[in-house]
Amino acid sequence: MSDSSGDYVPLVPYNGTIATGGNSLTDDLNVFYNAGDIAWVITSSALVLLMIPGVGFFYSGLARRKSALSLIWLSVMSVGVISFQWFFWGYSLAFSHSGGKFIGDLANFGFKDVLAAPSVGSTKVPDLLFAIFQGMFAAITVALAVGAVAERGRMLPCVIFMFVWSTIIYDPIACWTWNASGWVFKLGGLDFAGGTPVHISSGAAALAYSLMLGKRRGHGTHELNYRPHNVTHVVIGTVFLWVGWFGFNAGSALSANLRAVMAAVVTNLAASVGGVTWCLLDYRLERKWSTVGFCSGVIAGLVAITPASGFVPAWSAVIFGIVGAAACNYGTKLKYVLRVDDALDIFAVHGIGGLVGNLLTGLFAADYIAHLDGATSISGGWLNHNYIQLAYQLADSVSGFVYSFGGTCIILVIMNFIPGLSLRSTEEDEIMGIDDAEIGEFAYDYVEITRDVIGASEGSVPSAKQSISSDAEQAIQETKA
Repeated sequence: MSDSSGDYVPLVPYNGTIATGGNSLTDDLNVFYNAGDIAWVITSSALVLLMIPGVGFFYSGLARRKSALSLIWLSVMSVGVISFQWFFWGYSLAFSHSGGKFIGDLANFGFKDVLAAPSVGSTKVPDLLFAIFQGMFAAITVALAVGAVAERGRMLPCVIFMFVWSTIIYDPIACWTWNASGWVFKLGGLDFAGGTPVHISSGAAALAYSLMLGKRRGHGTHELNYRPHNVTHVVIGTVFLWVGWFGFNAGSALSANLRAVMAAVVTNLAASVGGVTWCLLDYRLERKWSTVGFCSGVIAGLVAITPASGFVPAWSAVIFGIVGAAACNYGTKLKYVLRVDDALDIFAVHGIGGLVGNLLTGLFAADYIAHLDGATSISGGWLNHNYIQLAYQLADSVSGFVYSFGGTCIILVIMNFIPGLSLRSTEEDEIMGIDDAEIGEFAYDYVEITRDVIGASEGSVPSAKQSISSDAEQAIQETKA
């Protein structure tokens, strides 16, 4: 690195001064860090941000046309809500330097003293950079979970749920997994990029939200026997997620080094194998080469490799892709056993995929892969004959699932009794579609087309909402009859 005059400035060890890392007026605080590391983690933060609208498009494409925009809206709204929550106290609760075994304190409330001191995630990046990177993780976790409200949940309670859930559920799990003072971290659990904090927690929360909301109108009848309304949206969402996952996993190395490169390699390989595996499994039954099946397999492979990506060799990614996609594919049948309307199979892909990834990490983690960053030392998994690691991974997975599922149920029960925060939309709103009922805007112009057709046939142009509402009222009367 060089200063403004072009002279070489040696990288010096952090000198342990004040909480902010030093006085920027008198000291060059950049000398503690490598510019390449900072550039890579900033880029990775942007890549993870790209994943969030990807989630929205993926969910939107799977849903029905009349509620398509609401799922995109919820995804981008999660960025706004959680970015504030993370600044307000989320980061401090998860990653304060003086945190406890289960949750941090408020030492960094409102980003107080969050500047140039080495982060708890890695001494190679400062607090401020680590905060923005991890903030994106917090946002996408919420975006994954709230897809459970698909086609029947109200928007306002869901937005409030985002803030509360991230505070009570996500922040503690992130603390105990990734903060050096956390109990899973101290136990020796291995989770490189979010098997439990991101995927198991969001999958469990989605299952709980689906259970508390109840089934969609017409569940179990021909009325809900529909295909995804826009497969192109599903593909676009998958591409956004696949590209962004390079920042999600490789960025978790928190440095531009060989460990990040290996994380990128296994991420892409697991996604590719997962997509092919799911597609073949669906072809076995349907004799059709399903696009949605391929995309679902890609996501399943990405989920499975997430906790392992900085710990396992390249060849093992093939196993992660095959096992992850197969487990998630068969996991989509569980909602019929549990009698829960998990509309978008969030639990099947993220809950089960995260569990599979955590357990396979216990099998394939290798000490020489973790040490590719030149600093990390682990005992490894079964490849290193460290058989107890599988038990650590199982304990981490089960505790994360139970805490997220149970905590989410409690949060939603309490919210549902608060006036104005009932979770479920009315039957009329569900028939009309959440886009019209809650947002007043639409992903497509079918409402305007309806207005034109009715106007042309009747010689007048009633409002879109009147025309849809009258249809909804008629449908309700027919249902009651």
